[in-house]
Amino acid sequence: MTIAKTPLLGRSLLVIYRARTAWRYFREPLANLFRLLFVSREISNFTYDLDETNERYLASMIADITNKSYDLVMSYIRELKEDDELRRHIHQLTRASGSAFIADREARYGRRIGWYALARILKPGVIIETGVDKGLGACLLAVALRRNAREGHPGRYLGTDIDPGAGYLMSGDYANYGSILYGDSITSLKNFTGTIDLFINDSDHSPDYEAEEYRVIADKLSRQAVILGDNAHCTDKLLEFSLKRGRHFVFFQEKPAKHWYPGAGIGFSFTR
Repeated sequence: MTIAKTPLLGRSLLVIYRARTAWRYFREPLANLFRLLFVSREISNFTYDLDETNERYLASMIADITNKSYDLVMSYIRELKEDDELRRHIHQLTRASGSAFIADREARYGRRIGWYALARILKPGVIIETGVDKGLGACLLAVALRRNAREGHPGRYLGTDIDPGAGYLMSGDYANYGSILYGDSITSLKNFTGTIDLFINDSDHSPDYEAEEYRVIADKLSRQAVILGDNAHCTDKLLEFSLKRGRHFVFFQEKPAKHWYPGAGIGFSFTR
């Protein structure tokens, strides 16, 4: 440490030391970036699995929110991950789609496993997701609704998206459990006259638009409704809405496995 205290040489050595320390945090993401440049086709809405520990943290959080056991939540997560029929459907539809050149065929759900587990636990009558993209979330929510229906708890999925080509994965038997409204999401929400049990915000990611969605659905939520904010890692609008409405709010930060993307998250707004 004596050399480190010298004016010029010491400062230079400390710069190198700090750079070496920082490099350890960037090394793995950069290695994953280089690999995925050649093995992945995706340019947005990246898909990935969660780090194993991160997945367990998500299960524990959902267990606490819903007052259910950790083992039950994990059983639903395994149920989804072991669904080979859904994986084949995603692979085949992606390969046949006009977007195949910018979409990976492998089914990787990331934080959406939390959506699925919550849908299985809540047994919602109505799920609304704003912003469907290719329909990955829509499909796994349809699977949850199908299993709920077989257990005596029928429900319906409603997606909204401004892109008329969105939701191409939501087809076949999965389409029997929901539909997609094309057009402005806020307009679609205003026209909806039912009660919402599970609401997922994932459309226009501007703060004002997100806040307006929450304002529009506020009086359409059932007493035990849960809101999932897919933009909560970027804005505090779901937190603000929750505080104003006397709802609880927690945030889950996802940690992707073997991907350069640092991850998004889930904002949970709920009542007890």
